[in-house]
Amino acid sequence: MFITAPLVGRAFDIFGPRYLLLAGTLLHVFGLMMASISSQYYQFILSQAVCSPLGAAMVLYPSFSCVTTWFRQKRALALGITASGSSLGGTVLPIVVNRLIPRIGFGWTMRVCAFLLLGLLLVTNLTVRSRVAPQPKEAGVMAYLRPFTSLSFVLTSMAGFFYSMGMFIPITFMVTYGEHVGLSNDMAGYLVSIFNASSGIGRILPGYIADKVGSFNVSIAAATLSTIFMLALWLPGHSHESAIAFAALFGFSSGTYTAISPALIAHISDLEEIGTRSGTMYAFMSVAALTGSPIGGALISSADGSYWKLQVFAGCMLGAGTVCYVAARLYLTKGRLWQKM
Repeated sequence: MFITAPLVGRAFDIFGPRYLLLAGTLLHVFGLMMASISSQYYQFILSQAVCSPLGAAMVLYPSFSCVTTWFRQKRALALGITASGSSLGGTVLPIVVNRLIPRIGFGWTMRVCAFLLLGLLLVTNLTVRSRVAPQPKEAGVMAYLRPFTSLSFVLTSMAGFFYSMGMFIPITFMVTYGEHVGLSNDMAGYLVSIFNASSGIGRILPGYIADKVGSFNVSIAAATLSTIFMLALWLPGHSHESAIAFAALFGFSSGTYTAISPALIAHISDLEEIGTRSGTMYAFMSVAALTGSPIGGALISSADGSYWKLQVFAGCMLGAGTVCYVAARLYLTKGRLWQKM
């Protein structure tokens, strides 16, 4: 989903959101429907790793980009409210799926989810609009290389890369870690819902604060907290309580990052280039998302099933992301510490 962001972002700048949202709706729902009748591994790859994520990308990125065009003074709060929708879905849908599969089977569970998303996405298609009119532009490689002439963009994208590397690792292994410390299968599965519920709060409240004190300042605070939660709570903790507390606290701090990242790019970009620049940043994040989980699995194997190497690595990545955010802020403010940014 992340790796298609540059193409989707550029298409948004050129054509606007309408056709992207329509195509994304069809692809996302079609992918879920195909998953409901899949029985071979390659079929699940095509439906859930290609078709449905591509559709989700064509809905997600234009939606964020549209919000940034309508808001300036309260942009972070608006993006936080928008991003909280995915937290709500991430909280409810795992519970729905776990409850429905034993009752109606996997196939019909996927169809129920597909019909639910179809109804919601129809509302999206009818309501989402951009304030900026589509402007035909060149679609060559220079459109993607031009942002790298801006040091603030490079530093912000590097921060997104390192933070994403550190964030997706605990998300991927949260359930297996819960089982590792003795949680039941059901309770370990609920860690994801706890994480997403807390993430929803972390997307709205810090967004309100960011409009008061600056998006970069809040991002630095959230990244610092994420690093602390990783190294001071998840690493030394080996109990049920610490696993649950980490899911809630890390969900809050990482939710702030998810919601405010588009506001950071909007702050350092022209409105006409928000789609392309946001997509390019998400491409950085895609590399981290793709490589983080295999690295984490290898670290667990090398530690004979222990998670400490994975936790240290993730904490270091979060710390590196924090440093890059600080560097970007200092560059933008020319070294001034006490300034809204």
